Amino acid sequence: MDIVGNGFLARNLRPLAGRHPDTVALAAGVSWASGTSDADFAREAALLDEVAGRCAAEGRRVLFFSTAATGMYGLAEGPGREDVPVTPCTPYGEHKLALEERLRGTGADHLILRLAHLVGPDQPEHQLLPTLVRQLSEGVVRVHRGAARDLIDVGDVVTVVDHLLAADPRAETVNVASGFAVPVEGIVDLLEKGLGLQARREYLDTGARQHVISTEKLRALVPQVAEMGFGDGYHQRILADFTASVYV
Repeated sequence: MDIVGNGFLARNLRPLAGRHPDTVALAAGVSWASGTSDADFAREAALLDEVAGRCAAEGRRVLFFSTAATGMYGLAEGPGREDVPVTPCTPYGEHKLALEERLRGTGADHLILRLAHLVGPDQPEHQLLPTLVRQLSEGVVRVHRGAARDLIDVGDVVTVVDHLLAADPRAETVNVASGFAVPVEGIVDLLEKGLGLQARREYLDTGARQHVISTEKLRALVPQVAEMGFGDGYHQRILADFTASVYV
C-alpha cells in the first residue's frame, strides 16, 4: 500500500506499507473539524483529484478517510448508517461528504472509511483528547453539555483497515468505529484520573446531540471485529493507554 501523507494517521498506517499493493491510502487530508479555511478544503479536494486520477489510470484503489463524527451524523435519527442519506451539520462534515461524492464520480476504484474519533500517542494538538488534556493542565476544561463521542484506538483502526482490504470490498463506504458513544464528561473524568489532575469545568449549552455510529456493516465485512474488545471497558482501556503516553 502506498501512503499519501505524513501525519498522525499516515504514520500509524506505515506497518501496512508492504501489504495491499493495489491500494493508495490518502491520509493527508483535513483533520481539524473547526477553524479550517476554504483554502485547506480546496487543497484536499485537489489532492483527491490527483490521487484518484492516478489510481484510475493505473487500475489501483483509493482508500479515502472521511468522518463518522458529529459533523456527519449529528442530525441522524438513530444510529448513523452508511446506506441512508445524511445531512451534515458542520462545514467539516459537508466538506467530507462532498469529497466522498467527488471520489465516486472520478471513476477510480475506491473504499471510503468514515472514522470515529481516533485515540493514540502523539495526536495533533487540535484534536479532542489533546485539547482536553491541555485544558485540564491549565485548570479549566470546557464541556459541551450533553455531548458524546465514539472513540477508537488508532491501532485498532489499522487492524480494521488491514482486514477490510483483505476482504476486498469495492466502491463501498464503511463506518470504522467502536459503536459506543461516551459522554464527554465521562472522558474528562477518565483523563483526570489517569493524569492525576483536577480542573474546574465550564459547561457550554450548544445543543449538542448524542449520536451512535452504526457498525453493522463493519462487523459483517470484518468478523474479526467481534474479537477486538469493543464494548464495556473498551474506552477505559484505550484512555488509560493514552494517558500513560502523555506528559503534563
